[in-house]
Amino acid sequence: MTTTTRRADMFTEDGRPSDDDPREHGPTMADERTTLAESLRCQRLTLEMKCAGLDAEQMARRSVEPSTMSLLGLVRHLAEMERATFRVLLARQDVPKLYCSETDRDGDFDGAVADPQVVAEAWAAWRAEVEFSTRFLAEAPSLDIVADDPDNKHGSGGGSLSLREVVLGMVEEYARHMGHVDLLRERIDGRIGQ
Repeated sequence: MTTTTRRADMFTEDGRPSDDDPREHGPTMADERTTLAESLRCQRLTLEMKCAGLDAEQMARRSVEPSTMSLLGLVRHLAEMERATFRVLLARQDVPKLYCSETDRDGDFDGAVADPQVVAEAWAAWRAEVEFSTRFLAEAPSLDIVADDPDNKHGSGGGSLSLREVVLGMVEEYARHMGHVDLLRERIDGRIGQ
């Protein structure tokens, strides 16, 4: 059973930034690359914070019928997005999708079942993709490097995308889903927040 909470009763003490919030101590007044990387880092940390302390059943709990959305599904989805964006599009690696296929285009959500091993594997895959993406962004010679997206799988309109646009798109992807994460977490245990 969930309890009614006020907006002030958030993830961090009193709903205010605190020393234990890892998103509060990043670089400020930085160059463009650092600013984009920090924004993406904070979105990723928010995902981890909002999923902290949950068991496999809670992670796999669906929102409302007929949706298949769950916190676990979102972790798997974001791992898939990181992989497709940084490994496949930008680094041009020929690697398979993690969860989705031609026969199960929603495999990231469909396969999000209440099994501790599935949860552990999802977090491991997500962390591996985040590590690759973080390294790629840090080592790229410029934010102006370009990747071709002829099939418009990444929102290019069928053209090219710069690393700058790709990172901004990934920040948007996380930000869009953090609202979903808020609602899913609140439904599980009433915890809301920043």
